[in-house]
Amino acid sequence: MDTTSTPPTDDNKLIAERREKLAAIRARGVAFPNDFKPRDRACDLGHKYGKLPNEELEPKAITVSVAGRMMLKRTMGKASFCTLQDATGRIQLRVAVDQVGEDTYAQFKHWDLGDILGAEGTLFVTKTGELTILVKQLRLLTKSLRPLPDKFHGMADQEQKYRQRYVDLITDEESRKRFLLRSKALGSIRGFMVEHGFIEVETPMLHPIPGGANAKPFVTHHNALDQEMFLRIAPELYLKRLIVGGFERVFEINRSFRNEGISVRHNPEFTMMEFYAAYWNHHDLMDFTEAVLRHAARAATGSAAITYAGKEVHLDQPFARLTVRDSLVRHAGLTLEQTADAALLRERIVAAGEDAPAHWTLAELQFGLFEAVVEAQLWQPTFIIDYPVEVSPLARASDADPSITERFELFITGREYANGFSELNDAEDQAVRFQSQAANKAAGDEEAMYYDADFIRALEYGMPPTGGCGIGIDRLMMLLTDSASIRDVILFPALRREG
Repeated sequence: MDTTSTPPTDDNKLIAERREKLAAIRARGVAFPNDFKPRDRACDLGHKYGKLPNEELEPKAITVSVAGRMMLKRTMGKASFCTLQDATGRIQLRVAVDQVGEDTYAQFKHWDLGDILGAEGTLFVTKTGELTILVKQLRLLTKSLRPLPDKFHGMADQEQKYRQRYVDLITDEESRKRFLLRSKALGSIRGFMVEHGFIEVETPMLHPIPGGANAKPFVTHHNALDQEMFLRIAPELYLKRLIVGGFERVFEINRSFRNEGISVRHNPEFTMMEFYAAYWNHHDLMDFTEAVLRHAARAATGSAAITYAGKEVHLDQPFARLTVRDSLVRHAGLTLEQTADAALLRERIVAAGEDAPAHWTLAELQFGLFEAVVEAQLWQPTFIIDYPVEVSPLARASDADPSITERFELFITGREYANGFSELNDAEDQAVRFQSQAANKAAGDEEAMYYDADFIRALEYGMPPTGGCGIGIDRLMMLLTDSASIRDVILFPALRREG
């Protein structure tokens, strides 16, 4: 046994002690005051005054007012120091009995790390060069009843970080930065879309018919309507209804839901941006998608040349474009002739540990081998194009080759980040494809689409030639923040219930 290790703390005992302190505070008056209004932020004070020498700063007697959580505390005789953390950063306080009075100073000595304080005072710089507030007034605003994790190690259990994100954000500066970067990137994307003539819209989360993607939906029941409803798996069909209605460029950034597995790349509730533009085709979409990602990277990180998992990713350079067959030649070691050999493709898929159902067509076998072997190798940004019509039920077929669609997917770091295509605006063709999907569903395919009669009706009114694309926002944030798991970029990821 290691006798030098620090004994574990008894959280129950510490919580009980803090509850006793709260009871004493209640007995003295208002325990949770709501009348303190901080005028200043820690980061702003640091930027404005942090580099001034004390002989210049202290004589100005600049009065400031801050509030935040007490993260560090050094209690001494008649003068102590503590550090407050607000949403922007940290700032040091000097709390002295001759400034705040004996009663406040005596109370301060019993306050705990994690308590939220309000402080007013004047700025000065310590001998060690740290910007500090000489406190004149100090108040306890919120009593923390639970002790924070060890200040040097934070929360060690990764699942606990996800379950108690509020504690993770308090104690882990990198976690806070990650979500601030996410917010900054999203804001930049919204601005970019509006700048290019798109309007932001909101479409239903509850759908009477799930559609827009091949996925297993979450099912619920609406009592007043007495009908089965589905959490949306994609906003696509509603956004295309808006194109029919005359909104020529629309986008939505919001949640979609898929009742499928959870992994480092998948969360059942995820954020996606879908955008649609009349008179665009899949080539226009690829150019624009490339521009969106490059803009988001520069806005969030300062550069479109980034690093992920220790390897460079060049969002600053033109993205590669390969057909499915070309990708098999370049990354699976096949000749162009071999990509037309169904038996060989099936053999290679099985050798990779994946299934190759007997009913698969040649195009489906090509796509199956791509998913099994090629996808994980696409580290630098690569658009895969010319998808088979069998796996693209909503995409427009190519006029030159009706067996393929004007569809692309974008892969970076071996993962899919975007999916787009020239939209199918032929109502009769779409009806046939829906019927095929409905037949697959009747045969037991839970991910096949339903027949959406209202969407067919909308197309019958006429939808202009249109291009549409979906970008996985969570995966993009993983890339921009160099995060290994999708749970690291979702504030409250899905987890199994405790206990």
